[in-house]
Amino acid sequence: MTVKANDCPVELVFSLLSGKWKISIYRHLYNNESVRYGGLKRHIPSITKKMLTEQLRELESDGIIQRKIYDEIPPKVEYSLTEHGRSMIVFLDMMSEWGIKHIYSETSL
Repeated sequence: MTVKANDCPVELVFSLLSGKWKISIYRHLYNNESVRYGGLKRHIPSITKKMLTEQLRELESDGIIQRKIYDEIPPKVEYSLTEHGRSMIVFLDMMSEWGIKHIYSETSL
């Protein structure tokens, strides 16, 4: 992703996590040190293999996750969050708190 000095930081963050499955992938990786492709697929059973691969590639390209390939047969690949990716949890937690408050304020109207 190419970032320019005049880009809106909030839009940048949302573009990094835009996609139906990126937050689910992120949360699963955050709660686990590393996860293999099959583990992610089991965690999100309704995602297609094509979409999971695409979302993982985008997250890796954006520096949010890293892919480690082991030199063995059969091939073994694990995904984990980068330090950059782990740092995102602070504002994701804040967004979660806001969402909870919003849900309960809407139900009390």
